[in-house]
Amino acid sequence: MRKFTSKVRLEKIKKAVYARQHDLMVVVENVHDRHNVSAIYRSCDAVGASRVSLLYYIEKMPKLSKVVSSSATKWVETERFTEIDECYESLRKEGFKIYASMLDENAKPLYDLDLTEKVALVMGNEHRGVSEEAAKKADATYYIPMMGMIQSLNVSVANAVSLYEAYRQRKNKGMYEDNGLTEEENETVVDNWCEKKK
Repeated sequence: MRKFTSKVRLEKIKKAVYARQHDLMVVVENVHDRHNVSAIYRSCDAVGASRVSLLYYIEKMPKLSKVVSSSATKWVETERFTEIDECYESLRKEGFKIYASMLDENAKPLYDLDLTEKVALVMGNEHRGVSEEAAKKADATYYIPMMGMIQSLNVSVANAVSLYEAYRQRKNKGMYEDNGLTEEENETVVDNWCEKKK
């Protein structure tokens, strides 16, 4: 399919593929508003996070908006779970540390986390936040420091802030110059992306 892809588009695809961070991902737990979920995908694509796990056992699985996500759902992998244990066990088998966004007495400031490790960030429901079970079973909880009267951000904004801190740490460490895949593996992904419709 590469021969049907323009040179400009091919270069854009290659740049994105080679910068993809396969050890950075987001878990979305029961987020109700599909526009928030789509915006989360958009931020994931922007910083090169490779995958989103949709963890839904209360709310219905969302229909994702291509308009809000700017088609980011096409470039970010999706997996679906209906149980916390199933989701977390799958992540831990792959070596991910799990950090849940939650303001509690044990939570660490976002900026104290090492986000250059293999990390999955858990984002919770707009009204309930991350569930107590999901927070308890995570490796740690974290919060985004705030100076105002309001103690929480919109979930898609909190996701973006968290991911851009990961981007900052990873950029400083040179991780966008080496995404951990071999040349052959990256080129296979390029081939797959070239087959996706615009």
